[in-house]
Amino acid sequence: MPKQDIYLLSLRALSPETIAVAFAKTSRAPESFREIAAELSDEKSAQFHEKWVVGYGHASVAEHAVLHVAFENVSRIAIESIESSRLASYTEKSTRYQKWGMDDFTVPPELDNHPLRDEFIETVRLLFSTYAESLDPTKNLIRERTPRRENESDEAYDRRIRSQYVDRCRFLLPAAANANVGMTANARVIEITLRKMLSHPLAEVRQIGERLKEAAKAETPTLVKYADANDYLIETAKDFSLASTQKQTAEDWCSLIDYDVNGEEKILAAAQYRFDEIPYAAALTRVQALGAEGREALAESLLGKLGKYDVPLRELEYATYTFDLVMDQGAYAEFKRHRMMTQTPQRLTTRLGFTTPLLIAEAGFGSKYEAALEAASQMYEKLYAFNPDVAQYIVPNGFKRRVLAQFNLREAFTFCQLRTAANAHFSIRRVAQKIYEEIFRVHPLLANYMKLREETWQSVEENYFAKV
Repeated sequence: MPKQDIYLLSLRALSPETIAVAFAKTSRAPESFREIAAELSDEKSAQFHEKWVVGYGHASVAEHAVLHVAFENVSRIAIESIESSRLASYTEKSTRYQKWGMDDFTVPPELDNHPLRDEFIETVRLLFSTYAESLDPTKNLIRERTPRRENESDEAYDRRIRSQYVDRCRFLLPAAANANVGMTANARVIEITLRKMLSHPLAEVRQIGERLKEAAKAETPTLVKYADANDYLIETAKDFSLASTQKQTAEDWCSLIDYDVNGEEKILAAAQYRFDEIPYAAALTRVQALGAEGREALAESLLGKLGKYDVPLRELEYATYTFDLVMDQGAYAEFKRHRMMTQTPQRLTTRLGFTTPLLIAEAGFGSKYEAALEAASQMYEKLYAFNPDVAQYIVPNGFKRRVLAQFNLREAFTFCQLRTAANAHFSIRRVAQKIYEEIFRVHPLLANYMKLREETWQSVEENYFAKV
């Protein structure tokens, strides 16, 4: 019998496009991957992709060509477009652990030679100077409340307390603030990302798209060269874009607007279906016929043995929830990383108001903080009259944003448990605790197995916000 073998096709020896062809050919070639790859060249690989991927539309082949892309000094608002693909991996410069300098921001190209350009820069510099000025007062307050450990060095002590004050001050940073992000994705995802970026309403994003295309072509010259702006994306965005002057409110900031009423029954039936030999309808009928004790026993069998790092079975994906959420932009920056959700964020705005961290107020910095955010709000309205998309650049993290999100119970376990952990930012902990409360209200049998800290969204508001 043939000997089992497992090995890597190394990028040191083969180009990404050649590796993609080697894997693609195995569907019809009996040779080993090594033998297939040995017969290939970059030229032959390009010809294969032109014929099968481009000509015949076998785009899945491109998923075997993986790229690692570094984006540096791009704005936070542009990063949202870069990170919009679900099937990719990203690591981003953190506003919780790093500090920003006075020049670490992007001026949108649309403002070149525009009369608002200087005022935009002046307002961004006000936000950055207020940010820099807020660091020491909040740091000193944290020092008073966080004793140094025995034999702890200055560096270790500062590293331990840094996020406790930096993640409050970050509420002042605008979407124009620069960051770096690393992206790992296959060529098919890169091509889709390129089409979205080249069709984007912001010039910066389109420029980044052009540079990404050139960088990707160096490694996958055939697989991404036809990526271009997409008329469907451009025209649809234009048709739905409305310049609104309607006053917005955010009182109801976490609304469960739709869910599977029979979601728990569906999940328990699906679990039985998986391990039994009966049709799904029969499994569902069986579950529906059970009393409370019987369903509790099934739930215990399904979720009772979950360990701290275990992921629930995929059958939890048969119940979904749709939330209309309002959260501060800092929280949304973390919320958007949960790409197993379907998310529809609205444009960044200052019209929903802003939050004020309690530490900022306790440090005696509340009036300066609010004055800076009010200045940003006034600048936003001026920019909005010129271009609503460009106006997003001036919006600081402290302002609130609306997002529609749909996800299943399995993803809810991941999100709620991760984002209520002690090391999660308090803004996202508030959101996660409220989402958990709403899911528990409608599906207590299964939601009861989520492992959350002893905290509520109300206590987060009380302990971390002066204004929310």
